[in-house]
Amino acid sequence: MDAEKSLDNASHSHEKTPSTPDSISEDYAATYGISEKSLLRKLDRHLLPGVCILYLLSFLDRSNVANAKLDGLDADLHMTGDQYLTGLTLFFIGYILFEVPWNLVLKRIGPKIWLPSVTLIWGIVATLQGVVVYNGGQTGVAGFFVVRSFLGVTEGALFPGVVFYLSMWYKRSERQYRIALFFSAASLAGAFGGILAYGIGYMKGVAGLNGWRWIFIIEGILTCVIAVGGYWFVADWPARARFVNEDERAFINARLKADSDATQDEAFNWTNVWHALKDPKVWLYCACYHTLSLPLYTLSLFLPSIIAALGCKASSAQLLTIPPYALATTLTVIYAIVSERYHRRGPFIMISAATAIIGYIILLTNTDPHKRPGVSYAGVFFAAAGIYPAVALTLSWPAMNVSGQTKRATANALQITIGNLGAVIGTQLYRAENTPRYIVGHSVALAYLCGNICVVSILWFVLKKINTRRGSAEAVSQEIWDGEWKGDEDTRWRFTL
Repeated sequence: MDAEKSLDNASHSHEKTPSTPDSISEDYAATYGISEKSLLRKLDRHLLPGVCILYLLSFLDRSNVANAKLDGLDADLHMTGDQYLTGLTLFFIGYILFEVPWNLVLKRIGPKIWLPSVTLIWGIVATLQGVVVYNGGQTGVAGFFVVRSFLGVTEGALFPGVVFYLSMWYKRSERQYRIALFFSAASLAGAFGGILAYGIGYMKGVAGLNGWRWIFIIEGILTCVIAVGGYWFVADWPARARFVNEDERAFINARLKADSDATQDEAFNWTNVWHALKDPKVWLYCACYHTLSLPLYTLSLFLPSIIAALGCKASSAQLLTIPPYALATTLTVIYAIVSERYHRRGPFIMISAATAIIGYIILLTNTDPHKRPGVSYAGVFFAAAGIYPAVALTLSWPAMNVSGQTKRATANALQITIGNLGAVIGTQLYRAENTPRYIVGHSVALAYLCGNICVVSILWFVLKKINTRRGSAEAVSQEIWDGEWKGDEDTRWRFTL
């Protein structure tokens, strides 16, 4: 092909001058006559809306239990406060146990079939939460425990899967912004959840069902319907996707080959899984998320109760959850844009975590939330404004810095798995006897955020030291640049700080 000859000529024209991935991408763009910016916009249009919608539904279906509780879930099922918290914990146990295996399944089956399928299954499970009944004894509690466990198992496939999926389409420098946009759907789900719960609450009595049942049923059916559509709007791997033509596919492969390992035909190998498990940097990424997941999920699962404890009616509390989530969504996008512009992650994670720390200090120092509810509500704004952007940046870090397809898939899933152990702990902290100040819960969340700043500082120092030791990319010879990537231990590899 003429394009292949031109590409070969473009490669030989740089024999005397070392090339970087960016300069190689420019050569390929000229060779194929494709605008890289236009191609990125096309990828964004076809990839991001679909996975963002799926994650919005995922976060909505896991956190709407907090809205359902305000509408009488625990009373109708005759659950104690401890039993309700146990149900929340069981979700994360199922979620954690299957995240790494699910990512390995994704690599074998492909995203076009796997992602809509798991969404459809968890949509069915989420709907079943609305038909759990109390028939005396522990029947209502047992049913609640079962559906929450299965919901966690099925939802555990989505987030680490999508992070790995995006890493197979975008260059390292492009992933963080996209993953942050994807995660912004979490805070957006909180806002939508409040609106939907407020409206659905008025369906109390329809078909003889209480309002909390309709929250699960309607939102679960919505997930099922959109999941079926996902078989059409979720794209496959670059080699099989139909929305790109052959020239665009070749260009995508060429730019990724110059940047990382995304185009290598890497067969699954347990050795590569072991490489991830023995890499200390992978465990630091896990610790970064672990120290954020506890405040993230305690806020998302208990925010309606925290606000209701300030003296609000249930319906008002549902609506008052919307503004903090709206602010969190906006700031998540802003942080993604700014951190991308400066090519830094660690400093922005620490700034964001510090913002959340201010929020929890406000919540803890307000000694009488009933007399000064506005003060505690302001603290909630600071907490949400800090937690969500920090999580988005943290989750994108290993997707950019871990190389080797199986190693990266393992690292992404392991980060969520270890991270969500914090969520397991968090589900037991906000107890009814601690209302309205929730000193235990807020204090542990504050301590975790302080720990996050420490861990991020350590990881930033480690990555910077490695980059310095390997020297500047411009000093690497052309022969080394032309070789296959050897993972993130490759001397060409530069970690994003």
